[in-house]
Amino acid sequence: MDPANAPQLEDLLRAANRGDRRAYASFLKSITPLVRGVARSRSSGLGMDICEDIVQETLLAIHQKRHTWREDMPVRPWLYAIVRYKVIDAFRARGRRVHVPIDEFAEVIPAEPGEDPTQRGDVERVISKLDVRSSRIVRAIGLEGASIADVAAEHDMSETAVRVALHRGLKRLAKLRESMIE
Repeated sequence: MDPANAPQLEDLLRAANRGDRRAYASFLKSITPLVRGVARSRSSGLGMDICEDIVQETLLAIHQKRHTWREDMPVRPWLYAIVRYKVIDAFRARGRRVHVPIDEFAEVIPAEPGEDPTQRGDVERVISKLDVRSSRIVRAIGLEGASIADVAAEHDMSETAVRVALHRGLKRLAKLRESMIE
């Protein structure tokens, strides 16, 4: 059969749900390689036997739940969701311990010591919630390492006023942090 003229999965499943056995057989034959591919890619570390179990369980679930597919929706996302849940079930059945051989990666696993690359963005996002003056002062002193005297001169403020503004800004940041944790 010419692939360009082959029936779409949606057409096959529609016909199957109306009782067409040939369409259902064709649908299952067409989706099995898709299901197997998704199962293999998502279940790495579980082994080929478990992967084939996932494929069989997925096909059984599709058989039992094919009436839940909405005919106005594409079939593939529906299929992929079922496979994904079956893979999750397989991981759960094995418990929390999944053995993944790391011999090939042992030299590249340890992270280099250093700053968390996402930390600066998180700090900037929280500081941006302060008023403009407080955020400038906290950023200059806390992140850029400027001195109280430098910030006072730059903003035409006394050093005492900068210390008070810094203290208030840090106090507000602590409250923001607490509200984010709750």
